[in-house]
Amino acid sequence: MGYVTSLKCRGCSRETEIGPYNVCDYCFGPLEVVYDYEAMRPSISREAILNGPRTMWRYKDLLPVETDQVVDISAGYTPLVKADNLGRKLGLEQLYIKNDSVNPSFSFKDRVVSVAVTKAVEFGFDTVACASTGNLAGSVAAHAARAGMKAYVFIPADLEKGKVVGASIYGPNVVAVRGTYDDVNRLCSELVDSYHWAFVNTNMRPFYAEGSKTLGYEVAEQLGWKAPDHTVVPGASGALFTKIWKGFHEFLDLGVIGAVNTKMHLTQAAGCSPIINAYSAGSAFIKPVKPNTIAKSLAIGNPADGSYALRTIEESSGSGYAVPEENVVKGISLLAETEGIFTETAGGVVISGLKHLAETGVIKPDEVTVAYITGNGLKTQEAVEELVNPMIIDPTIESFRQVTGNI
Repeated sequence: MGYVTSLKCRGCSRETEIGPYNVCDYCFGPLEVVYDYEAMRPSISREAILNGPRTMWRYKDLLPVETDQVVDISAGYTPLVKADNLGRKLGLEQLYIKNDSVNPSFSFKDRVVSVAVTKAVEFGFDTVACASTGNLAGSVAAHAARAGMKAYVFIPADLEKGKVVGASIYGPNVVAVRGTYDDVNRLCSELVDSYHWAFVNTNMRPFYAEGSKTLGYEVAEQLGWKAPDHTVVPGASGALFTKIWKGFHEFLDLGVIGAVNTKMHLTQAAGCSPIINAYSAGSAFIKPVKPNTIAKSLAIGNPADGSYALRTIEESSGSGYAVPEENVVKGISLLAETEGIFTETAGGVVISGLKHLAETGVIKPDEVTVAYITGNGLKTQEAVEELVNPMIIDPTIESFRQVTGNI
Protein backbone atom coordinates (compact mmCIF):
# COMPACT_ATOMS: atom_id res chain seq x y z
CA MET A 1 0.00 0.00 0.00
CA GLY A 2 1.27 3.47 -0.87
CA TYR A 3 0.88 6.71 1.01
CA VAL A 4 -0.11 9.14 -1.77
CA THR A 5 -3.26 11.12 -0.94
CA SER A 6 -3.60 13.59 -3.82
CA LEU A 7 -1.87 15.86 -6.28
CA LYS A 8 -1.32 19.49 -5.29
CA CYS A 9 -0.65 22.58 -7.39
CA ARG A 10 2.70 24.17 -6.66
CA GLY A 11 1.18 27.51 -7.66
CA CYS A 12 -2.24 27.91 -6.04
CA SER A 13 -2.04 24.91 -3.63
CA ARG A 14 -5.35 23.44 -4.79
CA GLU A 15 -5.51 19.67 -4.55
CA THR A 16 -6.87 17.24 -7.12
CA GLU A 17 -7.39 13.50 -7.37
CA ILE A 18 -4.60 11.09 -8.17
CA GLY A 19 -4.33 10.54 -11.90
CA PRO A 20 -2.12 11.05 -14.97
CA TYR A 21 -2.20 14.84 -14.72
CA ASN A 22 0.61 17.33 -14.48
CA VAL A 23 -1.11 20.73 -14.67
CA CYS A 24 -3.61 22.40 -12.36
CA ASP A 25 -7.03 22.91 -14.00
CA TYR A 26 -7.48 26.19 -12.13
CA CYS A 27 -4.21 28.12 -12.61
CA PHE A 28 -2.19 25.83 -14.94
CA GLY A 29 0.54 25.49 -12.33
CA PRO A 30 2.56 22.25 -12.05
CA LEU A 31 1.21 19.46 -9.86
CA GLU A 32 3.20 17.53 -7.27
CA VAL A 33 2.52 14.44 -5.19
CA VAL A 34 1.11 14.76 -1.66
CA TYR A 35 1.88 12.05 0.92
CA ASP A 36 0.40 11.14 4.29
CA TYR A 37 3.68 11.29 6.21
CA GLU A 38 2.08 10.45 9.55
CA ALA A 39 0.66 7.23 8.16
CA MET A 40 4.04 6.54 6.53
CA ARG A 41 6.12 7.19 9.64
CA PRO A 42 5.79 3.73 11.31
CA SER A 43 7.07 2.06 8.12
CA ILE A 44 10.18 4.20 7.74
CA SER A 45 13.33 3.38 9.70
CA ARG A 46 16.99 2.74 9.06
CA GLU A 47 16.47 -0.94 9.81
CA ALA A 48 13.59 -1.26 7.35
CA ILE A 49 15.64 0.42 4.63
CA LEU A 50 18.68 -1.76 5.28
CA ASN A 51 16.49 -4.86 4.96
CA GLY A 52 15.18 -3.72 1.57
CA PRO A 53 16.49 -4.65 -1.88
CA ARG A 54 19.82 -3.22 -3.00
CA THR A 55 18.08 -1.01 -5.55
CA MET A 56 16.19 2.28 -5.40
CA TRP A 57 13.13 0.27 -4.35
CA ARG A 58 14.53 -0.08 -0.82
CA TYR A 59 12.77 3.31 -0.46
CA LYS A 60 9.46 2.10 -1.90
CA ASP A 61 7.31 3.49 0.95
CA LEU A 62 8.59 6.97 0.09
CA LEU A 63 7.66 6.67 -3.58
CA PRO A 64 4.26 7.29 -5.22
CA VAL A 65 3.27 3.74 -6.16
CA GLU A 66 0.70 1.31 -4.79
CA THR A 67 1.69 -2.00 -6.38
CA ASP A 68 4.39 -4.40 -5.24
CA GLN A 69 4.90 -5.41 -8.89
CA VAL A 70 7.21 -2.53 -9.78
CA VAL A 71 8.86 -2.19 -13.17
CA ASP A 72 12.42 -2.65 -12.03
CA ILE A 73 15.59 -3.16 -14.08
CA SER A 74 17.71 -2.89 -10.88
CA ALA A 75 18.30 0.85 -10.91
CA GLY A 76 19.82 2.60 -7.94
CA TYR A 77 22.09 1.85 -5.00
CA THR A 78 24.97 3.00 -7.16
CA PRO A 79 28.47 3.59 -5.75
CA LEU A 80 29.38 6.56 -3.61
CA VAL A 81 33.11 6.78 -4.33
CA LYS A 82 35.57 8.48 -1.97
CA ALA A 83 37.44 10.55 -4.56
CA ASP A 84 40.84 10.90 -2.89
CA ASN A 85 42.83 11.47 -6.10
CA LEU A 86 40.52 14.19 -7.41
CA GLY A 87 40.23 15.58 -3.91
CA ARG A 88 44.00 16.06 -3.67
CA LYS A 89 43.97 17.91 -6.99
CA LEU A 90 41.24 20.24 -5.78
CA GLY A 91 42.29 20.54 -2.14
CA LEU A 92 39.20 18.74 -0.85
CA GLU A 93 39.69 16.10 1.84
CA GLN A 94 36.11 14.81 2.01
CA LEU A 95 35.09 14.58 -1.65
CA TYR A 96 32.73 11.88 -2.90
CA ILE A 97 31.43 11.02 -6.38
CA LYS A 98 27.90 9.63 -6.61
CA ASN A 99 28.39 7.54 -9.72
CA ASP A 100 24.95 7.09 -11.27
CA SER A 101 26.49 6.42 -14.68
CA VAL A 102 26.50 2.70 -13.81
CA ASN A 103 22.71 2.32 -13.75
CA PRO A 104 21.35 -0.32 -16.19
CA SER A 105 20.78 2.14 -19.05
CA PHE A 106 23.81 4.15 -17.91
CA SER A 107 22.13 7.23 -16.44
CA PHE A 108 20.17 8.42 -13.43
CA LYS A 109 17.04 8.48 -15.59
CA ASP A 110 16.44 4.83 -14.66
CA ARG A 111 15.30 6.08 -11.27
CA VAL A 112 12.60 8.41 -12.52
CA VAL A 113 11.47 6.10 -15.31
CA SER A 114 11.13 3.09 -13.02
CA VAL A 115 8.63 5.08 -10.96
CA ALA A 116 6.82 6.58 -13.96
CA VAL A 117 6.41 3.30 -15.84
CA THR A 118 5.27 1.49 -12.70
CA LYS A 119 2.64 4.18 -12.23
CA ALA A 120 1.69 4.00 -15.91
CA VAL A 121 0.95 0.30 -15.49
CA GLU A 122 -1.16 1.11 -12.42
CA PHE A 123 -3.17 3.63 -14.48
CA GLY A 124 -3.77 1.03 -17.21
CA PHE A 125 -1.65 2.49 -20.02
CA ASP A 126 -0.19 0.14 -22.62
CA THR A 127 2.16 2.69 -24.24
CA VAL A 128 4.82 4.92 -22.74
CA ALA A 129 6.47 7.89 -24.41
CA CYS A 130 8.81 10.78 -23.69
CA ALA A 131 10.55 13.87 -24.97
CA SER A 132 14.25 13.37 -24.42
CA THR A 133 17.70 14.88 -24.76
CA GLY A 134 18.99 11.29 -24.92
CA ASN A 135 19.32 9.54 -21.58
CA LEU A 136 15.59 9.47 -20.93
CA ALA A 137 14.91 7.88 -24.32
CA GLY A 138 17.17 4.94 -23.50
CA SER A 139 15.66 4.46 -20.07
CA VAL A 140 12.05 4.66 -21.27
CA ALA A 141 12.79 2.16 -24.04
CA ALA A 142 14.46 -0.25 -21.59
CA HIS A 143 11.66 -0.07 -19.02
CA ALA A 144 8.98 -0.44 -21.71
CA ALA A 145 10.71 -3.61 -22.88
CA ARG A 146 10.80 -4.91 -19.31
CA ALA A 147 7.11 -4.10 -18.81
CA GLY A 148 6.01 -5.50 -22.18
CA MET A 149 4.69 -2.10 -23.27
CA LYS A 150 4.92 -0.16 -26.52
CA ALA A 151 7.20 2.87 -26.51
CA TYR A 152 7.60 6.08 -28.50
CA VAL A 153 10.67 8.18 -27.77
CA PHE A 154 10.94 11.65 -29.26
CA ILE A 155 14.43 13.13 -29.61
CA PRO A 156 16.15 16.05 -31.35
CA ALA A 157 17.39 14.94 -34.77
CA ASP A 158 20.98 16.01 -34.00
CA LEU A 159 21.35 13.85 -30.89
CA GLU A 160 24.63 12.05 -30.19
CA LYS A 161 24.82 8.69 -31.96
CA GLY A 162 25.57 6.78 -28.77
CA LYS A 163 22.31 7.90 -27.23
CA VAL A 164 20.29 7.07 -30.34
CA VAL A 165 21.79 3.58 -30.45
CA GLY A 166 21.34 3.23 -26.68
CA ALA A 167 17.61 3.81 -27.07
CA SER A 168 17.02 2.00 -30.35
CA ILE A 169 18.44 -1.33 -29.18
CA TYR A 170 15.39 -1.90 -26.93
CA GLY A 171 13.02 -1.76 -29.91
CA PRO A 172 10.98 1.42 -29.32
CA ASN A 173 9.59 3.71 -31.99
CA VAL A 174 12.29 6.39 -32.22
CA VAL A 175 11.02 9.71 -33.56
CA ALA A 176 13.75 12.25 -34.46
CA VAL A 177 12.39 15.79 -34.58
CA ARG A 178 14.07 18.56 -36.54
CA GLY A 179 14.49 21.11 -33.77
CA THR A 180 15.70 21.63 -30.19
CA TYR A 181 14.61 19.69 -27.13
CA ASP A 182 12.15 22.47 -26.37
CA ASP A 183 10.57 21.90 -29.80
CA VAL A 184 10.37 18.17 -29.04
CA ASN A 185 8.83 18.81 -25.64
CA ARG A 186 6.28 21.20 -27.09
CA LEU A 187 5.24 18.58 -29.64
CA CYS A 188 4.81 15.96 -26.92
CA SER A 189 2.71 18.38 -24.88
CA GLU A 190 0.36 18.58 -27.87
CA LEU A 191 0.37 14.84 -28.54
CA VAL A 192 -0.60 14.00 -24.96
CA ASP A 193 -4.07 15.41 -25.63
CA SER A 194 -4.55 13.21 -28.70
CA TYR A 195 -3.09 9.85 -27.61
CA HIS A 196 -3.86 7.71 -24.58
CA TRP A 197 -0.19 7.27 -23.78
CA ALA A 198 1.83 7.75 -20.62
CA PHE A 199 4.28 10.52 -21.49
CA VAL A 200 6.63 10.07 -18.57
CA ASN A 201 7.80 13.69 -18.40
CA THR A 202 4.44 15.25 -19.32
CA ASN A 203 1.21 13.74 -17.96
CA MET A 204 3.22 11.41 -15.67
CA ARG A 205 5.62 14.13 -14.52
CA PRO A 206 4.49 14.46 -10.86
CA PHE A 207 5.23 10.76 -10.30
CA TYR A 208 8.27 10.61 -12.57
CA ALA A 209 10.09 13.44 -10.81
CA GLU A 210 9.78 11.74 -7.42
CA GLY A 211 12.24 9.04 -8.48
CA SER A 212 15.08 11.56 -8.21
CA LYS A 213 14.55 11.77 -4.44
CA THR A 214 16.31 8.42 -4.15
CA LEU A 215 19.59 10.17 -5.00
CA GLY A 216 19.16 12.14 -1.79
CA TYR A 217 18.20 9.09 0.26
CA GLU A 218 21.08 6.97 -1.01
CA VAL A 219 23.76 9.56 -0.40
CA ALA A 220 22.53 10.16 3.15
CA GLU A 221 22.49 6.41 3.82
CA GLN A 222 25.90 5.81 2.25
CA LEU A 223 27.46 8.66 4.26
CA GLY A 224 26.39 6.91 7.46
CA TRP A 225 22.92 8.43 7.80
CA LYS A 226 23.80 12.07 7.41
CA ALA A 227 23.43 14.76 4.78
CA PRO A 228 26.58 16.18 3.15
CA ASP A 229 27.81 19.73 3.60
CA HIS A 230 27.73 20.41 -0.15
CA THR A 231 26.31 18.84 -3.29
CA VAL A 232 27.18 19.72 -6.88
CA VAL A 233 24.41 18.79 -9.31
CA PRO A 234 23.89 19.26 -13.07
CA GLY A 235 20.91 21.36 -14.12
CA ALA A 236 18.62 20.78 -17.12
CA SER A 237 14.95 21.14 -16.14
CA GLY A 238 16.00 21.73 -12.52
CA ALA A 239 13.88 18.84 -11.21
CA LEU A 240 16.79 16.59 -10.17
CA PHE A 241 18.26 19.41 -8.10
CA THR A 242 15.03 20.14 -6.23
CA LYS A 243 14.23 16.48 -5.59
CA ILE A 244 17.62 15.66 -4.06
CA TRP A 245 16.94 18.52 -1.64
CA LYS A 246 13.46 17.13 -0.98
CA GLY A 247 14.91 13.68 -0.32
CA PHE A 248 17.25 14.99 2.38
CA HIS A 249 14.39 16.81 4.08
CA GLU A 250 12.00 13.86 3.96
CA PHE A 251 14.65 11.76 5.72
CA LEU A 252 15.04 14.57 8.27
CA ASP A 253 11.31 14.96 8.87
CA LEU A 254 10.85 11.21 9.28
CA GLY A 255 13.70 10.96 11.77
CA VAL A 256 16.03 8.92 9.56
CA ILE A 257 18.84 11.53 9.65
CA GLY A 258 19.70 14.56 11.77
CA ALA A 259 20.11 18.17 10.70
CA VAL A 260 20.30 19.05 7.00
CA ASN A 261 22.80 21.86 6.50
CA THR A 262 23.58 20.99 2.89
CA LYS A 263 24.46 23.78 0.49
CA MET A 264 23.08 22.88 -2.94
CA HIS A 265 25.16 24.03 -5.94
CA LEU A 266 23.62 23.92 -9.42
CA THR A 267 25.84 23.76 -12.51
CA GLN A 268 24.91 24.37 -16.14
CA ALA A 269 26.91 24.75 -19.35
CA ALA A 270 27.30 28.36 -20.42
CA GLY A 271 25.70 27.59 -23.79
CA CYS A 272 22.42 26.74 -22.06
CA SER A 273 22.22 28.26 -18.60
CA PRO A 274 18.80 29.90 -18.15
CA ILE A 275 18.61 29.02 -14.45
CA ILE A 276 22.11 30.32 -13.71
CA ASN A 277 21.43 33.46 -15.75
CA ALA A 278 18.47 34.24 -13.48
CA TYR A 279 20.49 33.38 -10.37
CA SER A 280 23.36 35.65 -11.43
CA ALA A 281 20.93 38.48 -12.17
CA GLY A 282 19.20 38.05 -8.82
CA SER A 283 15.94 37.44 -10.66
CA ALA A 284 13.13 34.99 -9.94
CA PHE A 285 12.20 35.00 -13.62
CA ILE A 286 13.68 32.35 -15.91
CA LYS A 287 14.20 33.79 -19.37
CA PRO A 288 14.21 30.98 -21.97
CA VAL A 289 17.32 30.63 -24.14
CA LYS A 290 18.15 28.83 -27.37
CA PRO A 291 20.61 26.06 -26.46
CA ASN A 292 24.06 26.13 -28.02
CA THR A 293 26.09 23.75 -25.91
CA ILE A 294 28.21 20.63 -26.13
CA ALA A 295 26.29 19.32 -23.10
CA LYS A 296 23.20 18.19 -24.99
CA SER A 297 21.73 16.26 -22.06
CA LEU A 298 21.43 19.62 -20.27
CA ALA A 299 20.18 21.53 -23.32
CA ILE A 300 16.75 22.59 -22.05
CA GLY A 301 16.27 26.25 -22.87
CA ASN A 302 12.97 26.62 -21.02
CA PRO A 303 13.37 24.59 -17.79
CA ALA A 304 10.09 23.48 -16.23
CA ASP A 305 11.46 23.51 -12.68
CA GLY A 306 13.80 26.46 -13.05
CA SER A 307 12.04 28.72 -10.55
CA TYR A 308 11.95 25.91 -7.99
CA ALA A 309 15.67 25.28 -8.52
CA LEU A 310 16.30 28.95 -7.73
CA ARG A 311 14.25 28.54 -4.56
CA THR A 312 16.35 25.52 -3.57
CA ILE A 313 19.56 27.48 -4.05
CA GLU A 314 18.18 30.20 -1.78
CA GLU A 315 16.79 27.84 0.88
CA SER A 316 20.07 25.93 1.10
CA SER A 317 22.38 28.98 0.94
CA GLY A 318 23.87 27.35 -2.14
CA SER A 319 24.98 28.75 -5.47
CA GLY A 320 24.81 28.44 -9.22
CA TYR A 321 27.61 28.42 -11.78
CA ALA A 322 27.69 28.40 -15.59
CA VAL A 323 30.68 26.37 -16.80
CA PRO A 324 32.45 27.81 -19.87
CA GLU A 325 31.94 25.51 -22.85
CA GLU A 326 35.68 24.98 -23.27
CA ASN A 327 35.87 23.56 -19.73
CA VAL A 328 33.28 20.81 -20.18
CA VAL A 329 35.68 18.33 -21.81
CA LYS A 330 38.36 19.35 -19.31
CA GLY A 331 36.01 18.25 -16.55
CA ILE A 332 35.40 14.89 -18.25
CA SER A 333 39.15 14.33 -18.58
CA LEU A 334 39.90 15.39 -15.00
CA LEU A 335 37.47 12.89 -13.52
CA ALA A 336 38.62 10.08 -15.82
CA GLU A 337 42.33 10.69 -15.18
CA THR A 338 41.97 10.89 -11.40
CA GLU A 339 39.19 8.47 -10.47
CA GLY A 340 38.80 6.18 -13.49
CA ILE A 341 35.21 7.31 -14.11
CA PHE A 342 34.24 8.17 -17.67
CA THR A 343 31.32 10.56 -17.61
CA GLU A 344 29.28 12.24 -20.31
CA THR A 345 29.22 16.00 -20.89
CA ALA A 346 26.82 16.67 -18.00
CA GLY A 347 29.42 15.16 -15.69
CA GLY A 348 32.08 17.37 -17.24
CA VAL A 349 29.91 20.33 -16.28
CA VAL A 350 29.65 19.06 -12.70
CA ILE A 351 33.38 18.45 -12.27
CA SER A 352 34.34 21.80 -13.79
CA GLY A 353 31.78 23.46 -11.54
CA LEU A 354 33.20 21.59 -8.54
CA LYS A 355 36.70 22.77 -9.45
CA HIS A 356 35.48 26.37 -9.58
CA LEU A 357 33.78 26.05 -6.17
CA ALA A 358 36.96 24.62 -4.64
CA GLU A 359 39.26 27.21 -6.18
CA THR A 360 37.06 30.11 -5.08
CA GLY A 361 36.85 28.83 -1.50
CA VAL A 362 33.10 28.21 -1.54
CA ILE A 363 33.81 24.61 -0.49
CA LYS A 364 36.28 24.29 2.38
CA PRO A 365 38.87 21.47 2.45
CA ASP A 366 37.30 19.51 5.32
CA GLU A 367 33.65 19.79 4.22
CA VAL A 368 31.84 16.66 3.03
CA THR A 369 31.05 17.23 -0.63
CA VAL A 370 29.16 15.03 -3.08
CA ALA A 371 29.38 15.56 -6.84
CA TYR A 372 26.59 13.85 -8.76
CA ILE A 373 27.65 12.08 -11.98
CA THR A 374 24.47 11.28 -13.86
CA GLY A 375 25.49 9.69 -17.17
CA ASN A 376 28.11 7.52 -18.87
CA GLY A 377 30.79 8.90 -21.17
CA LEU A 378 30.29 6.20 -23.80
CA LYS A 379 27.09 8.03 -24.75
CA THR A 380 28.88 11.22 -25.77
CA GLN A 381 32.10 9.98 -27.35
CA GLU A 382 31.99 12.73 -29.99
CA ALA A 383 32.76 15.27 -27.30
CA VAL A 384 36.15 13.74 -26.50
CA GLU A 385 37.29 12.45 -29.90
CA GLU A 386 40.03 15.09 -29.99
CA LEU A 387 41.67 13.35 -27.00
CA VAL A 388 42.06 10.08 -28.91
CA ASN A 389 45.61 9.94 -30.23
CA PRO A 390 47.05 6.41 -30.16
CA MET A 391 50.69 5.74 -30.99
CA ILE A 392 50.94 3.73 -34.22
CA ILE A 393 53.78 1.21 -34.33
CA ASP A 394 54.91 -1.84 -36.28
CA PRO A 395 54.65 -5.19 -34.43
CA THR A 396 58.33 -5.08 -33.35
CA ILE A 397 60.17 -4.13 -30.18
CA GLU A 398 62.37 -1.81 -32.19
CA SER A 399 59.37 0.10 -33.50
CA PHE A 400 57.91 0.33 -29.99
CA ARG A 401 61.15 1.75 -28.61
CA GLN A 402 61.49 4.19 -31.48
CA VAL A 403 58.01 5.63 -31.17
CA THR A 404 57.78 5.71 -27.37
CA GLY A 405 61.33 6.65 -26.55
CA ASN A 406 61.70 3.62 -24.21
CA ILE A 407 65.19 2.74 -25.39
